[in-house]
Amino acid sequence: MIQLGFYFDQTRCTGCYACVVACKDWHDIDHEPVKWMRVTSIEYGKFPDLFAAYMTSPCYHCSNPPCVLACPEDAILKRETDGIVFVDQTKCVGKNNCKNQCLKACPWNVPQFGVEENPKMQKCNFCLERIEAGKRPVCVEACPMFALDVGPMNQLKEKYGDINEAEGFRYSEKFKPSAVFKPKRYS
Repeated sequence: MIQLGFYFDQTRCTGCYACVVACKDWHDIDHEPVKWMRVTSIEYGKFPDLFAAYMTSPCYHCSNPPCVLACPEDAILKRETDGIVFVDQTKCVGKNNCKNQCLKACPWNVPQFGVEENPKMQKCNFCLERIEAGKRPVCVEACPMFALDVGPMNQLKEKYGDINEAEGFRYSEKFKPSAVFKPKRYS
């Protein structure tokens, strides 16, 4: 099985939020608090010794996704062909009718509910429709700094190396998130 994943070059990201805006626009997500792609600002130090970095947070489409195991309705699925983790909205019973175990299971807080009445769980789906059309996810296309890339994990590791942690992100051996990083180091 191929496992698709993300590459993030933390040294290139300027925190412009183009990936977040493109994602919200493409998927027609028009209100808070839902963000399938998030950017977090990381700051350390005191003037004049300051450190600033940004961390993008899509779904990491784990090899062993905790959200899939936690969903009592089997509404979160992992595709056999490429490892993409997605939500079957027809199976999700909504926030009011479940114990929100998917929210509690993910260490990166990826599963989210909207603010509408009995919202259904949602999350980054790797732009499934774009992947199936041979295109890259919209967040990757939108990044003006070329800080994002996607592909099969073996190819990403061959191209970018095998670093699986960055400022603001800690790898989980148990869940095996599908991501490779070029971290910006705090020294």
